[in-house]
Amino acid sequence: MTDLSSFDPLYSFSGLLVGALVGITGVGGGSLMTPLLVLVFGVHPATAVGTDLLYAAVTKTAGTAVHGMHGRVNWRIVGCLAAGSVPAALLMLWLMAGVDRKSVEVAHTITTALGWLLVITALMLLFRKQVLAFAFHAIGERSPPKPVTIAVWTTVLGLALGTLVTLTSVGAGALGVTVLLVLYPRLDVREIVGSDIVHAVPLTLIGGMGYWMIGEINWGMLFALLVGSIPGIVAGSLIAPRLHERTIRIVLALTLVVVAWKLLAP
Repeated sequence: MTDLSSFDPLYSFSGLLVGALVGITGVGGGSLMTPLLVLVFGVHPATAVGTDLLYAAVTKTAGTAVHGMHGRVNWRIVGCLAAGSVPAALLMLWLMAGVDRKSVEVAHTITTALGWLLVITALMLLFRKQVLAFAFHAIGERSPPKPVTIAVWTTVLGLALGTLVTLTSVGAGALGVTVLLVLYPRLDVREIVGSDIVHAVPLTLIGGMGYWMIGEINWGMLFALLVGSIPGIVAGSLIAPRLHERTIRIVLALTLVVVAWKLLAP
């Protein structure tokens, strides 16, 4: 762990760029920030994940306030997700505390999982409509599932997200929202997104605090990232309506594929 004397303006500049992209595209910062810290700054994967989780908890809190004020949160969905994600996050933290996090094997496991999740995120950015259309077609004329069944599947989704987010800091955004859209086709997309963001706050906070307890948070880096990312998110949100979102998403998806290739290459 480092103190605030390690403040590096390059981290703030990176936070500004990532924050702007988050504001424009709505894609979670973990898909961008964690691989950036690992590949560009040479941060150990465990420290990058832990620091990014706390970074996400702070930045998503602002998004929670906005969605909450506009009534875009379905608390039943949030509760079902948390019922699965919180125990999964605690289990993953317990496992992380019991292994040698500086070992080559642990670093390889984190980077491999991160790389494949970036590939999935890129595919969701490019083909979400097609994936949803395929899912709805597969369901076809079947009778809609009972509310209890939907709640169980939402909890299972939370279990998966808790595991993936605590291991890699990625997964709650593109992947979680896409599955929720399949489970709740009648809900407004903004309500789905709002509920996903609200759920991500306690999940990333628990994960980040857990990594803090096992000594994997770089506080100077975290502070520098927040200094840049908060104005970046605001700026990105303001300029987003003036940009062609589809083009931005394609460029971002291709970038994630390149980053994933770098992480997965032997």
